[in-house]
Amino acid sequence: MYTLPDKQYWSGRIDSENDQNAFRLHQVVELKDVETLAENESAFGFVGFECEEGVRRNKGRLGAALAPNKIRQFLSPLPYNLERKLLDTGNVACEGQELEKAQEELGRHLHKLYSSSCTPIILGGGHETLYGHYLGARNHIGPDASLGIINIDAHFDMRDEPLPSSGTMFKQILEQDAHAGYLCIGIQEFGNTESLFQTANRLGCTYIYEEDVAANNFIKTFGEIDRFAANYDYLILTLCTDSIISYAAPGVSAPSPFGLDPKTVKTLLRYIAEKDNLLSFDISEVNPVYDEGDRTVRLAAYLIAEVLRHFNKKQTS
Repeated sequence: MYTLPDKQYWSGRIDSENDQNAFRLHQVVELKDVETLAENESAFGFVGFECEEGVRRNKGRLGAALAPNKIRQFLSPLPYNLERKLLDTGNVACEGQELEKAQEELGRHLHKLYSSSCTPIILGGGHETLYGHYLGARNHIGPDASLGIINIDAHFDMRDEPLPSSGTMFKQILEQDAHAGYLCIGIQEFGNTESLFQTANRLGCTYIYEEDVAANNFIKTFGEIDRFAANYDYLILTLCTDSIISYAAPGVSAPSPFGLDPKTVKTLLRYIAEKDNLLSFDISEVNPVYDEGDRTVRLAAYLIAEVLRHFNKKQTS
């Protein structure tokens, strides 16, 4: 179900009403119906995915469906330091337990954003958000172009289950799409069973363990990202917030005591966002119900801002 953007989630401090160098995001974001986008918007396009059915099926903590609007509230006061405009195109919501229908609707929404020269920024939702993200990207680039998916995550999300969930997306994609590839950064040995490692190896997943990500000033990690990116026509990027250590991100569906440091994630996002073939970004698994002092949602907003800033560098250089 599609709902139009709502101005109540974009408000905050105003330092100036005239000096654009003093503007904050809530002062510049434009609210638009996705059906009325112009042919060449040349903007970042926010869309929320109010869905946690995949988390429910995966037996995780519920609450991620509340994240999109909460994230907007914490994006609102951040300084506007971009050269592209910002559009909010509303939310796609999962009705009842109709996850697959919601993912397809998200994919159609994203296709409209891509077709209007927008860079989609998807505010999840459980990590089932990624499958809708994939559907939109694949529809946009066509069936024959190669698509690499970079996932910052503690988990492979390659479970063998009878129903799709927040833990099955990458297995679904790799088994149905011969032109797709998967790089997972931040994998934890105790976050995945031996069966999941076997599935990842069988389906050709490239992965980097959490403890190796920042080693030697990221040299090996950046090299792996470069090699992966060079093999694909297009990339999409997804951040599962439960990849971040739990003291910094307590409000997630599956907290991680040995997760990545927020500064490590920031470094990764900056590096990947500057790739020429990156199409779009989603952030998933923020769970306001279990957050502590809005710590996780505030971190999510700052990480999104980093992606916007570095996407913008690449596209205006």
